[in-house]
Amino acid sequence: MLRLSGGRLPDPDPRYAAYPQPPLGAGHLSVEYEPRPSAAREARAEVRRQLEGWGLAERDDLADTAELLVSELATNALLHSAGRFTLTLSAAHGLLRCEVADSGRRVPRVLDAGVSENGRGMFLVEALALRWGWHEDGPGKTVWFELGTCGGAGCGGRPPGDL
Repeated sequence: MLRLSGGRLPDPDPRYAAYPQPPLGAGHLSVEYEPRPSAAREARAEVRRQLEGWGLAERDDLADTAELLVSELATNALLHSAGRFTLTLSAAHGLLRCEVADSGRRVPRVLDAGVSENGRGMFLVEALALRWGWHEDGPGKTVWFELGTCGGAGCGGRPPGDL
């Protein structure tokens, strides 16, 4: 881990009692990782630590899903860019957004899960995230996904019929 920014969220505000989310932009973390085999594991651990610090680790299976999907994106960054990658997390208004930026230009693709031992990462992201996407970012790209943090319909959830 090279760089850490961000901090703890403020105590829950009564206005957000049903959905303990901070004001927009209050939950933010960015960490840069060296391209080494332990980086994906370190990124998973950071996701868990941060969600615990934000009080979101006990919300259904949010932390488990976020860890799994971040691990997939971090592994892709390690395999396809061979350089440093940056994990950025932000939580606000019922959504957790996770981004992995790397120097690779390879476009992420969703492959059929099939019986292969690899190539399922983006299939899992597609299946489990509310939304996901990617964009060019300087010489590389950023791949992102979003998860709902409140568990209620209409609060960061996938719209009905969008499965």
